[in-house]
Amino acid sequence: MVIIMERLKSSPPLMIVSDLDHTMVDHQDSENLSLLRFNSLWEYAYRRDSLLVFSTARSPILYKELRKEKPLLTPDIIITSIGTEIACGNSMVPDHAWVESLNSDKWNREIVLEETSKFPELTLQPKTEQRLHKVSFYIDEGKGEAVTKELSQLLEKRGLDVKIIHSWGKNVDVIPRAAGKGEALEYLLKKLNAQGIFPVNTLACGDSEHDAELFSIPDVHGVMVSNSQEELLKWHSENAFDNSKVIHSSERCADGIIQAIDHFKLGPTLSPRDASEFLSRKTDVANPGQEAVRFYLFYERLRRGEIKKYESYIDSFKESCHQAAVFLHPSGAEKSLRDTIDEMRKYHGDKKGKKFCVWVDQVLVIDTIPGKWIVNFDKWEQCGDERKCCTTTLEFTSKGEELVWEKVKQIWSEESEVKDDDNTSWII
Repeated sequence: MVIIMERLKSSPPLMIVSDLDHTMVDHQDSENLSLLRFNSLWEYAYRRDSLLVFSTARSPILYKELRKEKPLLTPDIIITSIGTEIACGNSMVPDHAWVESLNSDKWNREIVLEETSKFPELTLQPKTEQRLHKVSFYIDEGKGEAVTKELSQLLEKRGLDVKIIHSWGKNVDVIPRAAGKGEALEYLLKKLNAQGIFPVNTLACGDSEHDAELFSIPDVHGVMVSNSQEELLKWHSENAFDNSKVIHSSERCADGIIQAIDHFKLGPTLSPRDASEFLSRKTDVANPGQEAVRFYLFYERLRRGEIKKYESYIDSFKESCHQAAVFLHPSGAEKSLRDTIDEMRKYHGDKKGKKFCVWVDQVLVIDTIPGKWIVNFDKWEQCGDERKCCTTTLEFTSKGEELVWEKVKQIWSEESEVKDDDNTSWII
């Protein structure tokens, strides 16, 4: 939370709290188009002053696995294990106060395990999904309602106060009554309020019964994406049908989130990936991070062979560089930045027809002095199943109302699966 306090100078205009599987992440979208569309929008328009929170049933271990499979942005806060764990920042620093609040004589894992062992219909999920305040099972199809009802009574007799969540027709999770996605969000809002950075607007996004609690919090906007489960839609019709702050989008997953931002008028909704004139647009000097989004979207489209008049764009970027601007390659080699951009011509279309994408993550201005800006972010590119990532620092000065590139420095990220110092395999 300290990291967030250092970055935000006032209340964030928007906080998005989104489930991952089948909400932010569309597992039917093999090209990850909707997720990449959201990523570009967030980094371009929201990252510098808003908050991104992921709230997932996955354990921290399975969350990290998903990060290796999908082009996920790094959230400011991650709520895992159905709201029983909260962590902040890149290094996922645990919120120990939240963990302590869940410790009580009304929760006992051993008693939960003892009572659930009486049900042959329940099978323990892998160890990765068994957490300090969560016990998870698979359940035989069609047995959920009867088993959860009987189990609830047994645990109550043993003095426990728990929630039993049945989802996707095959999962049963037992957590403390004080835990859950809704309770975790309420705790987070109270904490942000105490620190003077309560969000102006909060948008909760989900697709399953796990997410119903998110839509029950007063003054929080909500979107059930178009592909939501019947259980969530049934809950909505019975409990929140008259709540105009909760909508059922007509778009799937991340596209449904963008649709909700537009519906509730929470901010810009045109993703740079959808703006035809985007590459020609000049970056706002007040938000130099936009230049990183613009440049690397051009880089992706150049290598995919999707830009016909790419020569003029290369000339434009080249002209934006100071004559003495340098590029420090992750190998340690130092080159002229102008020459590096000029050499991009020979890579036009070299990834055409291949599964190639580029995205930038955590685009933030980390230092400003009059007339100079330093922007830091992770630049990712993926071709097929191979992923590479460099932590990238851009240094700009200004000339009138235009940014001048002075320096680009890249070092291999710890998350990068491949660290190849060959100058031809990593261009910029």
